Amino acid sequence: MITNKDCIFCKIIAGEIPAEKVYEDMDILAFLDITPINAGHTLVIPKEHYENLFELPDDILQKISLKLRDLGKAMKEAVGAEGLNIGMNNREAAGQLVPHAHFHLIPRYVADGYKHWGGRKYKDGEMKEVAEKIKKTIK
Repeated sequence: MITNKDCIFCKIIAGEIPAEKVYEDMDILAFLDITPINAGHTLVIPKEHYENLFELPDDILQKISLKLRDLGKAMKEAVGAEGLNIGMNNREAAGQLVPHAHFHLIPRYVADGYKHWGGRKYKDGEMKEVAEKIKKTIK
């Protein structure tokens, strides 16, 4: 198994740091976030150390994706949430604080007071230009 001795999530997987686990199998661990947005906020991580989405192997990403659905449904029901956000921050510029790939399952309520990020409008021609750049770089 690939691990990083300095990674807090690898230490949780190894049992060196306690966590309130809600699910575990050979490849995946899910545990409650210690600073939740709302009660039930869960982190879902691969047991092997991959820094972010761009490093996750296809088979692990597929397993995590399916488990996000199942865990999200269970968590939403358990805490009586009205909705659910699934999020992943990749790299520091996107707010990734722990350099171990992890997904957030965040229970949401209509009146919980949290707002989603705002958007902006594209400048004339910018949308088409950006779309073309993305299309050209897809592998």
